[in-house]
Amino acid sequence: MAEMDLAAKPVLVALVLATLVMLEMLAPMFRFYDAVKPRLRHDAANILLGVLNAAIASVLFTGLVLSVTTWAVGHSFGLLNWLTLNPYLELLIALLLFDCWQYCWHRLNHAIPFLWRFHAVHHSDAAMDASSALRFHSVEIIFSSALRLLVLPIIGLSVEQLLIYELIALPIILIHHSNVAVPATLDRLLRVIIVTPHVHWVHHSHLQNETDSNYASVLSIWDRVFASFCLRDDPQKIRFGLGDRFDQTRWDQFIGQLKQPFNSALYEQRESSLKK
Repeated sequence: MAEMDLAAKPVLVALVLATLVMLEMLAPMFRFYDAVKPRLRHDAANILLGVLNAAIASVLFTGLVLSVTTWAVGHSFGLLNWLTLNPYLELLIALLLFDCWQYCWHRLNHAIPFLWRFHAVHHSDAAMDASSALRFHSVEIIFSSALRLLVLPIIGLSVEQLLIYELIALPIILIHHSNVAVPATLDRLLRVIIVTPHVHWVHHSHLQNETDSNYASVLSIWDRVFASFCLRDDPQKIRFGLGDRFDQTRWDQFIGQLKQPFNSALYEQRESSLKK
């Protein structure tokens, strides 16, 4: 099963991404480009970074994840391995706990200046679309994957449960980053349960109080529980990115994305506000 799910992940991402790109062309919520070429350059850089990160995670961490989850099951270590539950209830609890961890990790990336430098690569995209869901700095991916090696055995998550979570989460994350004009009524219904475009667009606003909200990856409940939920009455007026300091032609390029965290001048204002 694990091997099949591992093979399914890139196929699923490619199919969902291709579908969303077509929908973005047919019914965009925002118009960032007047020509096809700039859009292609933007998406190509984001996708290339996503491919690099997938390769890093696969080479460095796939075997380690399998090892720690197998060890936890074999030694009856971790919350889920201490409980005797119906398999379906256990899966539900596993998905809830891991999604809550994703919320906590995301929020830490906004609160700790050192982590924010790398996470800001994701937020500096001023032309947000489905490809933006793949735009994460490789150092952030390494930190996130390394911490998983501690979190997974503490929860007692099996590798199958982790893969099920990822197969559910990946399409939702791609969708809520997409530049598709989702009907307001449909978005309102869906966001009772999951993170939707109208919710996540606010998270990518250039205004810091809005950037520091809506951290959830899959279930919108976490932002409601931890009082970080925020909506805009006029989502079509949201300005994406991190402001004028991030020159898009430079920092949107693949190499620019990798270099961005090491340019201290870009982060002075944000880091001073985080330290207060």
